[in-house]
Amino acid sequence: MVKTAIVTGGAQGIGKGIVQRLRGDGWRVAVLDLDAEAVQEQQAEDPALQSMTVDVGNEDQVSAAFDRIRDWLDGAGLNLLVSNAGPANPVGGPIEDLSLQDWRRWQDGHLTGAFLMVRGAVPLLRQARGSIVLMSSTRALQSEPDCEAYAAAKGGLTAMAHALAISLGPDIRSNCILPGWIETGPWQKRATRQDPRHSDTDHAQHPVGRVGIPDDISALVAYLASDEASFITGQQFVVDGGMTRKMIYAE
Repeated sequence: MVKTAIVTGGAQGIGKGIVQRLRGDGWRVAVLDLDAEAVQEQQAEDPALQSMTVDVGNEDQVSAAFDRIRDWLDGAGLNLLVSNAGPANPVGGPIEDLSLQDWRRWQDGHLTGAFLMVRGAVPLLRQARGSIVLMSSTRALQSEPDCEAYAAAKGGLTAMAHALAISLGPDIRSNCILPGWIETGPWQKRATRQDPRHSDTDHAQHPVGRVGIPDDISALVAYLASDEASFITGQQFVVDGGMTRKMIYAE
């Protein structure tokens, strides 16, 4: 039986890498993304995708998307929800200058969007005994200056993942991935696509000796969605090449 997945923020970056991995493994995939141009490009590259331009932080748009998704599933259940959408820039400026509107933009894009997607997907996931993967960040665990809004949203996702595991088990598993430095330049839409340019120092910061790529994340998503991971739920997985384990001293 062909498995089915929804990937939010799936038209670019890490999300696009996840979509490519799942499609390569034979999955049917629905992509929800805010960037209409990226959605159109991806749909042209892979016409078998069910692609939609959706703001996942907007309740009405998410509701309309699930109307289409239920038609797409045609009575079948959903095997996987990957909630990956959200503003990518982690730095929002000094907290004393951060507007409530900008704060809410980060929370809605990441955390509220995950809530709305999970709420809509649960009946479909329960039907197939599927699983959820929420995309957090190592910034849920450590920070640089002026990233309070992003860190708060990502921290909320890590907590939400283990709460869902308890509430929805045993029918639905829920886990969270915390990517570190992932180079997404080649996975952007054509207008913003760029080749990676990293120094030896950039790579050397990572104990594995390199900056990450979306394939590093998509491999874990594929595993967590598989039957081999049937005993794994409520967990958070840091995928950062060991960077957050490295002690750094000021010189």
